[in-house]
Amino acid sequence: MRTLTIPTAEVFEPLLAPARDKGAWGGRGSGKSHFFAGLLIEDSLAEPGISGEGLRSVCIREVQKDLAQSSKALIESKLSDFRLGEADGFKIFRDCITTPKDGLVIFKGMQEYTAESIKSLEGMKRAWWEEAQSAAASSIKLLRPTMRATGAQMWWSWNSRRKADPVDVMLRGPEKPTGAIVVNANWRDNPWFNAELEQERKDCLRITPDDYDHVWEGGYVTVASGAYFSKQLNAAKAEGRIGRVAADPLMTIRLFVDIGGTGAKADNFVIWAAQFIGKEIRIVDYYEAQGQPLATHLAWCRSKGFTSDKAQFWLPHDGSTNDKVYDVSYESALRDAGYSVTVIPNQGKGAAAARIEVARRFFPSMWFNEETTEAGRDALGWYHEKKDETRGIGLGPEHDWASHGADAFGLMCVAYDEPMAKRKHDARNAGAGAWMS
Repeated sequence: MRTLTIPTAEVFEPLLAPARDKGAWGGRGSGKSHFFAGLLIEDSLAEPGISGEGLRSVCIREVQKDLAQSSKALIESKLSDFRLGEADGFKIFRDCITTPKDGLVIFKGMQEYTAESIKSLEGMKRAWWEEAQSAAASSIKLLRPTMRATGAQMWWSWNSRRKADPVDVMLRGPEKPTGAIVVNANWRDNPWFNAELEQERKDCLRITPDDYDHVWEGGYVTVASGAYFSKQLNAAKAEGRIGRVAADPLMTIRLFVDIGGTGAKADNFVIWAAQFIGKEIRIVDYYEAQGQPLATHLAWCRSKGFTSDKAQFWLPHDGSTNDKVYDVSYESALRDAGYSVTVIPNQGKGAAAARIEVARRFFPSMWFNEETTEAGRDALGWYHEKKDETRGIGLGPEHDWASHGADAFGLMCVAYDEPMAKRKHDARNAGAGAWMS
């Protein structure tokens, strides 16, 4: 058996130990794919030992329409770099690669498989899932029980998109598979990071800064390119306005709401909790739930200490509308619970655009408590304009999962703006009166 020496970046060294699950997540230029391609070749050389069957492996993506989308070209490139060929037991075919002692590497899209056809992967001892951020929960559930051979391993490499993506829940959540080894690798961890990649990185930072954290630093997609508040969120992060923000116990907590309903298909009910202190908007918490009764929302408020003696509610105009069945409004129900309630009047046509404009204006005055507002900031970072791609025109804000958080956020900014506008109006009038006298 030929001995192969592969230089390994320090960040990946933990993944050299045996483990059923090995994961590497991070941004572009980290070398994740190159590491796993090299490890697959190394394991294929080592597996047969003196006797025994060669290593059988599958390289996976969620969707793979052709081999150009697979890891095959990268593995072929690594074989060339390592000067390994047929004399060493490796032979390249159109749709697979054979390895020493009748081993095999195949390339598949998981959407091709059913509960029955997945059984064809039984006996595989390596499954490398590249671009695993696209892996569906149902596909992961199909694969895992199939990898049952002694010493079978599953490898996962990905650039995270959202915390709720199944691979992130599995390998970055509080409950990981037993013995899982997971590393975070980014461009600065790659000792072979070259000048061309460095230029790409700097260009991204300069030209498309909204994309930079996700593409190069492995951050979640909290700011979608072109979203209404993308620049403002990036500025808040760069200026240190997303961090630890504690509520002032002597100041009122203001609870700004976007009203949802009950039922599985109802719009989400959202609360932003903030304090207006001087010229700052200090945002201390965020809440979002679907299909729950008002009692559930109030229970959350009380659990946070936002009781009726310390907090006040601000509702959109429909907060005063009575329910057709129970003849009660959110306004009256909250008053019955002991809270002070303010209903913001209907802003009329163009209200959404007006909320966006005023929110952008006050963003430089905002401070976010990082730990408790993440879900809300995700919504703000995704909130974007709906486009008619055929005609190339904008159709106003997209009504999707992010719009509820964004609407309540806009309500908060309108509430902040109104007394400021009144103070300015009163000051102008006082000045005019003094001049006339």
